[in-house]
Amino acid sequence: MSEFLTVIRPSPRFHLGLKELWDYRELIISLVEREIKVRYKQTLIGVLWVVIQPLATMTIFTLFFGRLAKIPSGELPYPIFALSGVILWSYFASALSGASHSLVEHKPLLSKIYFPRLALPLSAVCVGVVDFGINLILLITLMIGYGVTPHFTLIFAPIFLVLTMLTALSVGLWLAALNAFYRDVRYVIPFLIQLWMFASPVVYPSSIVPERWQWVFALNPMVGLIEGFRWCISGHGALPSLMLFSMGVILILLIGGIAYFRHIERTLADWI
Repeated sequence: MSEFLTVIRPSPRFHLGLKELWDYRELIISLVEREIKVRYKQTLIGVLWVVIQPLATMTIFTLFFGRLAKIPSGELPYPIFALSGVILWSYFASALSGASHSLVEHKPLLSKIYFPRLALPLSAVCVGVVDFGINLILLITLMIGYGVTPHFTLIFAPIFLVLTMLTALSVGLWLAALNAFYRDVRYVIPFLIQLWMFASPVVYPSSIVPERWQWVFALNPMVGLIEGFRWCISGHGALPSLMLFSMGVILILLIGGIAYFRHIERTLADWI
């Protein structure tokens, strides 16, 4: 009887491995389904948490920033302005946190079988897409309730979702790799996400930043994405020029993240 020997060789550092990821697509789908089931399996009100959290956050932001601080919201009522930023940011924060912890959480899997390690942060980023879809319906419903007619530019919402996914994945690759080697990184991640939110135009428009500092502000890729998403739902004005800047930053982060992740992937099972 003939025996078959499978030889696994490390791929080049700059090799994306898209074909290999496609070959393991069933594993990625299984990881996403498992995470969604675990998230809501033993909750008291289940999927309603997806709606309650952004609504509660929007209410607090509207009270303190919209009513008391009088933060301008342009053409949109402040609750719509705040909720549009909250739902995109909530997805980003959840995806980034999940991707950052994905390697450590699946330590037993990493040490027992081979599969493209990139599948773990990628599946973590995909988990929140369902929540984002539900929140988008909530946003549209609230817009109609406030008498704001959804614009046809809303069809571009998936583009902003994909760009946000790439942003979370690119930064998540860096943090996931660092978290695998230095376990105290997990304590830094929530603090980083919290600071990042206030450095993003979630509760305020980017127009309040002085013009001479706009280019520094735009180094945060979420600036262009949040402003672009608000343009997408309202249709007011032109697509923010910060979008191009944000896309350039996302590309740089993604290329660097993949290169570093591929570099540590070779010794990951030994260290983790």
